Amino acid sequence: MATKNLKTYLKEFLEHLEIEKNRSEKTIQNYDFYLQRFLEWLGDKKGPSAITGEKVRKYRLWLNRLVDVHGEPLKKNTQNYHLIALRSFLKYMAKRDVDTLAPEKIELMKMPDREVSFLEGSDLNRILESPFKNISSKQLEKQSAKGKTPPTLLIAHRDKSMLELFFSTGLRVSELVKLKIEHINLKRDEFSITGKGGKTRVVFLSEQAKYWIKKYLDLRGDMNPFLFISHDKRTGGNDDDTPLTPRSVQRIVQKHAREAGITKSVTPHTMRHSYATDLLQNGADIRSVQAMLGHSSITTTQIYTHITDKELRNIHKKFHDKDRNK
Repeated sequence: MATKNLKTYLKEFLEHLEIEKNRSEKTIQNYDFYLQRFLEWLGDKKGPSAITGEKVRKYRLWLNRLVDVHGEPLKKNTQNYHLIALRSFLKYMAKRDVDTLAPEKIELMKMPDREVSFLEGSDLNRILESPFKNISSKQLEKQSAKGKTPPTLLIAHRDKSMLELFFSTGLRVSELVKLKIEHINLKRDEFSITGKGGKTRVVFLSEQAKYWIKKYLDLRGDMNPFLFISHDKRTGGNDDDTPLTPRSVQRIVQKHAREAGITKSVTPHTMRHSYATDLLQNGADIRSVQAMLGHSSITTTQIYTHITDKELRNIHKKFHDKDRNK
């Protein structure tokens, strides 16, 4: 029986990711992109036995010298994504007893420890207070009057409740924009969220988050089912049944960071990091934080260990061997 070519195996591998592995459409698209690039370099009509250690070494060299449309080389982590995709493809073929390179032969390049950007103390307080920074007391009084709430106030309440929700739950921006009003029961302090890979986890609402979400929803007079929506400055509403986009949320967070006088780059993920950092600094264990962030692997959560290490140093300095310093 003739051996199938790599193009055929790739098609079957992507179907395997969709059906057996239940991977998201975006993940499958990424695997397809990285592996198509490899097959174009190697030759997609070749069989699996064409993948050898020497071929992979030359491919890694080619990736390292590849430049994008702007003349920039591929980032090291992007090169690693190509190798991770290839290794997964080889694992799939190995499980099917296909004669090809063993997946463990591919070693990823050593990456520097990932830096975690987070807000704490006065920076965190300032960004959370930013939405109402330029709202006058007269404008606030208008919201209690009969009639339509001014768009400026709707936007301020939306942004405030959004920032409080980010800090209360550690949601990813992709999770936040999909939230519908019906998903959140404000009589309870928790709700379920479906995150990456279709995994469901419980997230918890702080009193501040519940308070501001309720105030925001009380002011809304539209039929849009989504929790966070655009509010047109002219009409104050949005009835087209669409949520804010992740890019819009990113712009909102960046805007409030600037208005809060924070000079470093702040994104929705910075708020997620701030949530995790706050939990750890207040005594939460790393496994609990892993569950609350929805990380499938503890390795991902361990980017925060520098925080716990710092706390351990402080404890050591405060409590250990004090008498010898006299």
